[in-house]
Amino acid sequence: MPNKALRIMIADPEHYHRMQLERLFNHQGYFRIAPVSDEHEFLTLVDYGCELFDLILINANLANDTLDLPGFFVDNPQVRHVLIYNAQPGMPATPRPFLQVSSTRLPDAVLVQRLMKSIDPAANESVPSWARTVGQRHGT
Repeated sequence: MPNKALRIMIADPEHYHRMQLERLFNHQGYFRIAPVSDEHEFLTLVDYGCELFDLILINANLANDTLDLPGFFVDNPQVRHVLIYNAQPGMPATPRPFLQVSSTRLPDAVLVQRLMKSIDPAANESVPSWARTVGQRHGT
């Protein structure tokens, strides 16, 4: 079962992209999602938020070359995991495991699912442990 308490931010200037990504997360059981449309909103939520974000998906175009995205996230205590997508080939990759850079224009269901498996280990168990135990006792 997914951890429904995880906080996720989707930062993309395109409304359609934010909606599409939010639906992908909703289908996997994640509903605490903050859609953000511009750099000012993004910075405000990250800098002044009460709780940290477990995951931020951000379109590299949101920063408009005014913000070094990988550098911004490296030592940021408000963020646990980041996926920067739609990155230009010149954007430096980082060896930090919590920060991923992708040239993918928009993450698809497979990428989101793989990302959440690494972030939310509870999501890997689609069947509750009590159900597995009952199934073993009944020979299923």
